[in-house]
Amino acid sequence: MATEYKSLSRIQRLATFLVVIGPEAAAHVLKEFDDDAIELICKEMTNISAIEEDTQKATVEEFSQFILSSYGSLLGGPLYTKKALEIAKGDFKATSILERIAPTSNSAEVIKEIEQMEPRQIFNMIKTEQAQTIAFVLSYLERDKAGPILGMFNHEVREEVIERLGIMEPTSLELINKVANSLSKNLDTKQKTTLNKSGGIRMVADLLNTLEKEDSKSILANIEERNPALGAEIRKKMFSFEDLSRLELPDLQRIMREVDSGDLIIALKSATESLRDAVMEAVSKRAADTLKEELEMMGPVKLTEVEAAQERVIQVVRRLEEQEEISLDGGGQTV
Repeated sequence: MATEYKSLSRIQRLATFLVVIGPEAAAHVLKEFDDDAIELICKEMTNISAIEEDTQKATVEEFSQFILSSYGSLLGGPLYTKKALEIAKGDFKATSILERIAPTSNSAEVIKEIEQMEPRQIFNMIKTEQAQTIAFVLSYLERDKAGPILGMFNHEVREEVIERLGIMEPTSLELINKVANSLSKNLDTKQKTTLNKSGGIRMVADLLNTLEKEDSKSILANIEERNPALGAEIRKKMFSFEDLSRLELPDLQRIMREVDSGDLIIALKSATESLRDAVMEAVSKRAADTLKEELEMMGPVKLTEVEAAQERVIQVVRRLEEQEEISLDGGGQTV
């Protein structure tokens, strides 16, 4: 509207006028300004979308003495600005100016864009990056997406990335911006989000659990050889249902008091005899007899249901360990 037009600054009005008259005519006008002025004008032009009819008329009336051709273009934005600049200053100069006036890439937007990509696309984008950068990207992805991507790398790269993730500390904003800006050249960011994730032991354990068992064991063994402390911490977080058998009796007893009895019965359906014996020892004789009886009477159970019940038991174990009510060190046996 004309009223809105009057509220615009002189530079904004001129930018609006240049959009109205089209890129070819705008190029002739831009030639009359120095580079500093062009940057200011073009910055405003990139912010213009559609121009209403009243505003078109108002800007033409104000700048009618500068009209060099009839107006046809009604859309501004980066592409329009680029075209006008290329006509006025040439491709190289236009690129230089646009790079200076372009808003700084929002790192959160870059990460959000990566999160929305398919695993194979992300792998193709980061496969030639350094291990630290790969670890940085994976640290912002959910396990279900990060796991398959990690599996696409060769064994040597996977091992290094896992180790980097394990020792990763909260990432500085400076580093986030540096990495995000490096990756953003391949992205078209749209939505904003908050950066609040990082790597760490928990994520490493989750990722290793998504790999093939032999690959996971090999990577962890090599990490333990180079960094025993880190390897031990990762191993504890990779706790599996069968690892209950290696815990000290008091810790296993504490877990049994917290676990849902229905989950425990289903979880034990596929358990080894050694684990069943350990669990029976950790509960009262009456509870042990009940467990045995229900296991004998239990019919076929879907593997997915057994695994889900085992996972719920493991969640209890992790919660108690985080609350420092139990220790997962056990007798020092391997997972």
